[in-house]
Amino acid sequence: MGKMHDVGSVRVDNAFLYLTVDGRSYRISWDNCSSRLAKATLRQRKRLEVSPSGYGIHWPEIDEDLAITPLLQRAEIVVTDEQWVVSQPISAGASA
Repeated sequence: MGKMHDVGSVRVDNAFLYLTVDGRSYRISWDNCSSRLAKATLRQRKRLEVSPSGYGIHWPEIDEDLAITPLLQRAEIVVTDEQWVVSQPISAGASA
């Protein structure tokens, strides 16, 4: 079986989880990820493991596992145009 997703990068800050998946960039607020992650410290959020298959992300310090596909359904696409970052919500019917 091949990879579920090609997860290029994952980065975190106090407000968002940033993902590059299958060549597209996304961001999702911690409140839209899970209640555990919304309550976690930045240090706990930074300690994550992406599954080799690209199926999900695991945060060992808070024992949280989230699948990539549902995360992307709640994420915003981040489009970078040299000086500007534009976030576009993904519509419910659109596929990423």
